[in-house]
Amino acid sequence: MVTFIILLNVRSNKITEIAEELAAMPEISEVYSVTGNYDLVVIVRTRSNDDVAELVTNRLALIEGIEQTDTMLAFKAFSKHDLESMFSI
Repeated sequence: MVTFIILLNVRSNKITEIAEELAAMPEISEVYSVTGNYDLVVIVRTRSNDDVAELVTNRLALIEGIEQTDTMLAFKAFSKHDLESMFSI
């Protein structure tokens, strides 16, 4: 599994609407509204880099109100949570 963090700047009157739309996408596991330089932080867990490329360039680009994205690939998790067991059947 590949984890990406996407930081988004969105129009202020669209934050909730966009967050809810993103949270409904199967590839996106978490969406947070945050303070600071960005409006939303999105956690994406997919099987391949290609899945994220398609999500960012084809689907997020079509959402009106997203003004800028910054996508980061997570190399290694240092969390105490066992994420693989949470997503396995």
